[in-house]
Amino acid sequence: MALKKGSLACTTCGSRNYSIKLSSNPKPVRLEVNKFCKHCGGYTSHKETR
Repeated sequence: MALKKGSLACTTCGSRNYSIKLSSNPKPVRLEVNKFCKHCGGYTSHKETR
């Protein structure tokens, strides 16, 4: 099973701060977690981008 690269983008400023490994089959719901954004200077919601 091959893993693809994805990234997590800040929902406030849109910068892609984190990279993640994704399974090859797509899921209907995208991952959303609270992470630290160095551009916003605080913890914001980050969504999975492809």
